[in-house]
Amino acid sequence: MEERKTVQFKKDEFTIREKIKEVLGKGKVSRVKIVYTPVGEKIIISTHKPGLVIGRKGEKIQEITNILKTKFKLENPSIDVDEIKNPEFDAQINADEIALSLERFGPLKFKVIAYRTLQRIMEAGALGAEIRLNGKLPSSRAKSWRFAQGYLKKTGDPAKVVDRAQAKAATKPGIVGVKVAILAPDAKIYDKIEINDELMKKIRTNVEELEKNKINKKVTKNKISKKKGDKNEIQ
Repeated sequence: MEERKTVQFKKDEFTIREKIKEVLGKGKVSRVKIVYTPVGEKIIISTHKPGLVIGRKGEKIQEITNILKTKFKLENPSIDVDEIKNPEFDAQINADEIALSLERFGPLKFKVIAYRTLQRIMEAGALGAEIRLNGKLPSSRAKSWRFAQGYLKKTGDPAKVVDRAQAKAATKPGIVGVKVAILAPDAKIYDKIEINDELMKKIRTNVEELEKNKINKKVTKNKISKKKGDKNEIQ
């Protein structure tokens, strides 16, 4: 019974998130977080367009609050808006913008849309980015296209710092899947090696020591061979 309740609880949370995104519209919301407090449920909406999310005189917030109370039976929901200051590093916002551009301009311009988005992300200072498009682009058969630049971890613990998201674009030929992965400049990468003056000095000293050791070995070998030669002459 507990497992069923947990599954149903997670389904309800997912439905709430999807409904909020549907009400506000595609491309305006990055994440919706639900926090449970003793006073009531706290809904945190992360967006780069707080004005559009709040609405005129808070009408959008009031609309979402009424939906949460009537449809989802939440007693005392409170909505907070968290502004995203660097939307270029948010994977969900970029994925939604690519999907909206594909719906607006058509799938024939998918390369221009993908390359422009990738260029904007990298110019903002991202360490790496990857865009994947799956669908009928531009042929009648479904294909997969990949656009990538920079450094991007895909396996292990460092891959957890990569922000990943996906979206869907409803075009005339069919549905196009959009996947975006971004590695922000402030992401902590523990296996990253920075090449600076100190590292170059260490490399040079190590190379010099190796060369000295090689020369010393050659000298000792020559001395040993000379000693052997002298012993043979005496005998």
